[in-house]
This record gives sequence, structure tokens and C-alpha cells, in this order.
Amino acid sequence: MRIINVEEVTKNIKEMCIEANHFLSKDMDIALKNAVQTEKSPLGKQILNQLQENLQIAGDDMIPICQDTGMAVVFLEIGQDVHFEGGLLEEAVNEGIRQGYTEGFLRKSVVNDPIIRENTKDNTPGIIHYKIVEGDQVKIKVAPKGFGSENMSRVFMLKPADGIEGVKEAVLTAVRDAGPNACPPMVVGVGIGGTFEKCAIMAKEALTREVGSHSDIPYVADLEKELLEKINKSGIGPGGLGGTTTALAVNVNTYPTHIAGLPVGVNICCHVNRHAIRII
Repeated sequence: MRIINVEEVTKNIKEMCIEANHFLSKDMDIALKNAVQTEKSPLGKQILNQLQENLQIAGDDMIPICQDTGMAVVFLEIGQDVHFEGGLLEEAVNEGIRQGYTEGFLRKSVVNDPIIRENTKDNTPGIIHYKIVEGDQVKIKVAPKGFGSENMSRVFMLKPADGIEGVKEAVLTAVRDAGPNACPPMVVGVGIGGTFEKCAIMAKEALTREVGSHSDIPYVADLEKELLEKINKSGIGPGGLGGTTTALAVNVNTYPTHIAGLPVGVNICCHVNRHAIRII
């Protein structure tokens, strides 16, 4: 049994909220730099260079890489041999978000009720997903999600007979409908299987997977590569102004499902695809 004080969780999440909003993850940084070299449209290349300039200014001046600093989404993978002390874990996570957004001078975008819409003034509460795994460590993923891209996300409840071709068309439909509104070049997270809510969560978590990596399942890896190629032939391009770089990655997660269903979640993220990952 390993004992972790929840203050350690708070401290790390605070730092991760600030880190994710000011600096690209290493994989995203490499992917964007590569895109500048491979983009075939002069205008698309110009847009990508402007995005690089924006990132450089943000890092140099320690200002957010996007004005929408997002709603904090936190994935916790908790080893079953961990015992937390010092308070409630969920309160500790939200305290980390509160400290990160207030002390980091990040925009507060959360309202306390979806209809009344009074701002909570500290960007809490966050969206927290828990998973119990083996071991005595805690893996934390913090992914601030802006709503320009979040609003472009979809869930499709397909029929089993639609098969993999139906899945492909669902993903391509979501991307086409998103167009420039998701601030491309985008990262596309896809969840296939499970239930209505499970496919959406899988799609969201898929966005935190390293760009350039692929599923261990051969047909899923092939699907990721095929969808990326087709999306980049759509002509949407950087900033939605045309080009050959509409997406930097398509990451697909799968899960068993019911004999009568084929749920597909598509969660799109903008060109910064903010996330930070730590293990404590």
C-alpha cells in the first residue's frame, strides 16, 4: 500500500493546467513543425508559419497559446495499491484546477449552470474520469478543451450492418461539417464501440495519445492511417483556407459493444491539442 497525500495531486494538476495552456506537448510541436515542411499550399504554409510564430510569442512572453484556455478535462489512472489521505480526491483535483487557472491568470470559462450561466470565476469544476489499474502509481492527464473544437464533436449510433465503411463515413462527415470551425490542422479522436457515453469518452482520451503513434490492433492502425490520408485530401487545410494539412493525426480507441449497436464518437481538437501527462 502506497500513501499519497491529495496535496500532491493538487500541486501537479495546478502546474499541468499552466503548462498545457502555455506550451505544446513535444509530439504536437514536432507534428506542427513537420507540417510546415510538407504543406503543399503556399497559403497553407503561410498559416502554419503564423501558428509557429504565435507559439513562439506565447512561450517567450508566458501567455496562453490560445485565448480559450478551455474546460479542464482530467483523466486519472489510479493504481489499486494507492491510498489517498488528507482530503477528498475530487476536491483536490478541482483545487488544482482552481489554483492553476487563477494563479496562472488563465481565462475562466466555466458557468455553474448550463441555463443560468453564472461564471464560477475559477474554471471549476473540471471534468474528471477515473480508471482503477494495477500498481501503486497515479497517472494524470490534464487536457484543457476549448469549445471551438468541442462544439464540432459528434456521436453516431450506427447499425452493425454499417460496418467499418459506416465508421469511416461518420468520421469524415464530422470533419467535413467542422470545416474551419475546429481551427485546423486538427487532431481527430475516435471512439468505436461501448455505449453512447463510452464511445465519447474514448474519443476524448484518444486526443491525449502521442501524435504519430498507432493502435496495437492492426485493422485499427490501418483505419487511422486511411482516415488521416482522406481527411488531408479534403482540401480544408490550415485555418480552413485550403491546403494539404487538415489533420495532424487520427487516433482511434475501441471497446466491446452490444450485438445491436455500433456507437462511434468523434472528438475533434484544434491545432494546439493541449495536454500534459505526469505519473506520481
